Amino acid sequence: MSRPPPPEECAHCGAEIPRTARACPACGADERTGWRESSIYDGLDLPDEGHDEPVPPPLRRGVAWYWIVVGLGLLVLLILGALGIR
Repeated sequence: MSRPPPPEECAHCGAEIPRTARACPACGADERTGWRESSIYDGLDLPDEGHDEPVPPPLRRGVAWYWIVVGLGLLVLLILGALGIR
């Protein structure tokens, strides 16, 4: 089964597409990702609102406990090395 040729112009970015191309040289779009004007999403009724809601930033709880343990361990080793204790 042969593939249909690509369109002359990419529907995603508008760049010219060579006839032997498998993907758009400008944006990388191909038949599966949307350079065809007919898409499985055509006619899909999506809501217009809902995109203006701000997304809260992820919670930061400070330094993880294991980094504190690693830091204290390195500090002890540094002090022992400075004192010459083995």
